[in-house]
Amino acid sequence: MREFAVGQRVSRFEDARLVRGAGCYIDDIVLPRMVYGYVLRSPHAHAKIRSIDATRARRATGVLLVLTGAEWKSSGWGDLPVPGGQKRRDGSAMYRSPYPALVQERVRWVGDYVAFVAAESRSQAVDAAELIEVDYEVLPSVTSTAHATAAGAPRVWDECPDNICFVCQEGDKAAVNAAFARADHVVRHQLTINRVTAVTMEPRGCIADYNAAEEHYTVHAQPQTAHTFRSDLATLVLKVPESKVRIIAHDVGGSFGMKSPIFNEVALVLLASRILSRPVKWTSTRSEAFLSDAEGRDNVTEAELALDKNGVFLGMRVKTIANMGAHLQSGSPNFVNNLGSLAGVYRTPAIHADVTAVYTNTNPVRPYRGNGRPEAAYVIERMVEIAAAQTGIDPVELRRRNLIPPEAMPFKTGLTFTYDCGEFEKVLEEALRRADVAGFSKRRTQSESCGKLRGLGISYSIERAGTLGFEGAEIRFDRSGALTLFSGSLSQGQGHETVFKQLVCDRLGIHPDQVTYVQGDTDKVFFGQGTSGSRSAALAGSAFHGAMEKILDKGKQLAAHLLGVEAAEVNFGEGIFSTSKTNRTVTIQEVARAAANSNGLPPGMEGGFVATAVYNANVENFPNGCHVCEVEIDRDTGEVAIERYTVVDDVGTVLNPMLLHGQIHGGVVQGIGQILMEDIRRDDSGQPLTGSFMDYAMPRASDVCNIEVGSYPVPTKTNPIGVKGAGEAGCVGALPAVSNSLVSALFVFGVRHIEMPATSERVWRAIHRRDPVGST
Repeated sequence: MREFAVGQRVSRFEDARLVRGAGCYIDDIVLPRMVYGYVLRSPHAHAKIRSIDATRARRATGVLLVLTGAEWKSSGWGDLPVPGGQKRRDGSAMYRSPYPALVQERVRWVGDYVAFVAAESRSQAVDAAELIEVDYEVLPSVTSTAHATAAGAPRVWDECPDNICFVCQEGDKAAVNAAFARADHVVRHQLTINRVTAVTMEPRGCIADYNAAEEHYTVHAQPQTAHTFRSDLATLVLKVPESKVRIIAHDVGGSFGMKSPIFNEVALVLLASRILSRPVKWTSTRSEAFLSDAEGRDNVTEAELALDKNGVFLGMRVKTIANMGAHLQSGSPNFVNNLGSLAGVYRTPAIHADVTAVYTNTNPVRPYRGNGRPEAAYVIERMVEIAAAQTGIDPVELRRRNLIPPEAMPFKTGLTFTYDCGEFEKVLEEALRRADVAGFSKRRTQSESCGKLRGLGISYSIERAGTLGFEGAEIRFDRSGALTLFSGSLSQGQGHETVFKQLVCDRLGIHPDQVTYVQGDTDKVFFGQGTSGSRSAALAGSAFHGAMEKILDKGKQLAAHLLGVEAAEVNFGEGIFSTSKTNRTVTIQEVARAAANSNGLPPGMEGGFVATAVYNANVENFPNGCHVCEVEIDRDTGEVAIERYTVVDDVGTVLNPMLLHGQIHGGVVQGIGQILMEDIRRDDSGQPLTGSFMDYAMPRASDVCNIEVGSYPVPTKTNPIGVKGAGEAGCVGALPAVSNSLVSALFVFGVRHIEMPATSERVWRAIHRRDPVGST
């Protein structure tokens, strides 16, 4: 089975059915007697609701139910989960905004939830929603991150007069102040990271099916964490035991963090289904997604870097205002857990970060691929480039002078993290070699001969992955000897089925065609936490590792009984139990069949060939990598072309290079998209200006060159299989690498920074010195 072994480039097993149209997404599911829901949304960023009259809508053809905030309140159910745990600057508890599924007195963003209509068809529900009469009193709104805390800014929540949700401070402020006092160079810059949205291939959707006879709820949804999703939904919203709720996640067409929480529509279809005793389905359109999906990033940072006369980093000071939108969702504040990424791969001894999270009249903001890590990498790597320009030290040389050496591991950084392993200088040198940085000047000359500008940008980022927590896995042989894997981790397109089959089949010597993979069903998978924070390979992989150890331990005992030898004398390899005491052997399938025969078991052994394991991660891992990007810019139009892109990553043990490269490619393209074109915009009244793909630009294949990915694995000892997370690494390193390459190309014009997105117009204005805001 070596062609399917760990480390081999195995094509994804799930793709055969997906490319043939045999996938099962929310929109594919049609249940008997199912009805359809539609949400009436606010047209205003901020307004009081004077009255709602749904009389005409309730009488419309096909309409079965209209819910407003009054019906939601009278249901007795709990509001959507709102996280806590943070504090305000004075030490008081953070402000936790209430989060009902339907508003009652006030709307707080364009797209907020006003009413829900259920009808025999979706078109009937849409038509009926237009008949609902809502009398609004429009109020002043605030949508700007930088202006949310300004004196006189409109209050998003009356109970939160300064719009500050919480403040988080990390690091040694006194040590940082002392470092700056003795510095020879101090670099300062404001860095704005714009707002983007996930635009997943499959929009959000959900189906609820209430069984009145059993008082049981079944939900077809798209969570990244099926079991924790069920727990929060049952205990906090429905107020029933978890056993009364079943979550089924079928194929999920992307998430990037956006689909993780219990969103309003899940609660609404559940309430409608309970009232109607019929399944209720809601699916988002793309236009609706721009109004209702949680969005990502959106913060403004004032950063300072202190250096001595030799370019050695002494200290770093960061102050950030982070936009939370109008509501907090589960996991929204978790970006502060990744502030340690500000330290980068450098020895900076003193770092202090001060983050102020603010409410605004905009869509909620939640984790989006990287969740604070791309933002932190962008800040430190842009500051390194700006420092290089200010001190006259070559950017690569400046990094070399400050890299953490491998002999310093484990290394406690200046900000919260302790790195367990890494060979950063070797990764850097390998990336420079693969990218042929030595030949850049020749390529730049060639570009200039064609009237083009050419720039080269480097970033070296590190992130925390394998977030602390549990993950479950089960290995179950049936009576025929066939194998089924049950995973608590949940794929949204990453290729979990392929990787976990590789991991198990390589160790147990079974062909993947003989293995069934199950995920995302809380009635089938015994335990799980789910997918987030680049944790699946480390946690779920380690859980399968633990289950395999149990299978092999029992297998050796049973094989010893069948072969008439002691268990210590049994060997296992390539799916076969053998011993030097006899020429007889038994396969693992034969052992599985024997385990199902009570007459063939040794005394005291339980029947069945099944093992479960729950892996507890009590320490994180730290994937890291160097990105090198080359761009070419048309002087006349400002158009940017990505000409070369090279990544060398250390993600520990590489389970499947093909899937790893796919993850890196996807993350890099998302980073390119944010730097060059993606941007959620609103006017002064809070109305969206980017409500479709006509306005919100997305990268296409033609916008990206071939991305070369190399690996320099330094396996970690923090988990038994030595892996480091890889799902977000591409995005983390891409933001600063692409930005640095743009500044490199524009350096001749005196440009030291250009804001994102660096559209053709913004680049053109920077060249012609007509953009005093977009470049500095």
